[in-house]
Amino acid sequence: MKTCRICKERFEPVRPMQPTCQAFSCQVAYADKAADKSRKNRQAVERKEIKARRESIKTRSDYLKEAQKAWNYYVRMRDYGKPCASCGAMPDQKFGGTMDCSHYRSIGAAPHLRFHLHNAAAACVKCNRHLGGNVAALRVGMISRIGIEKVEAVESNNDVRKFDIEYLKRVKKIFSKKAARARTTKGKTWN
Repeated sequence: MKTCRICKERFEPVRPMQPTCQAFSCQVAYADKAADKSRKNRQAVERKEIKARRESIKTRSDYLKEAQKAWNYYVRMRDYGKPCASCGAMPDQKFGGTMDCSHYRSIGAAPHLRFHLHNAAAACVKCNRHLGGNVAALRVGMISRIGIEKVEAVESNNDVRKFDIEYLKRVKKIFSKKAARARTTKGKTWN
């Protein structure tokens, strides 16, 4: 005797490996479950294939944008609750852009310092976007936060550096994890 997988009644199988009793409704329900499972498996395989294809056509520029986004988010999480590094204003920090990740030496002027943590701080949108970074005030704010030695080290750093795809993937992975950890430790409710 076996137990039907659908109605849970005891039955005597007619053939080996019979999963359900002889009731037509149980056999149809079992076939529907099997078809759903098969469809879900096919969809999962298709999603993985699509993801792999998308990943294969990404350029270095795409990886750079993803890594920069994760890194900027981490800097904003790290400096959450602190005033603007340039003007000292304390705007309501919320999703939608009241604070930006401001680079002391801009990415255009010093692309090798793009992911240097001593080169960035959270600054209000007004200072970062509308006042072009408010660099003079940002320098004073950076000195008060990290010290004159580190600011001068950033100012004198002129190394040549080209970020490869593997490095960019690693940056994205590391700073995504750090940002998540910073968000949970500071009790953030926004993304």
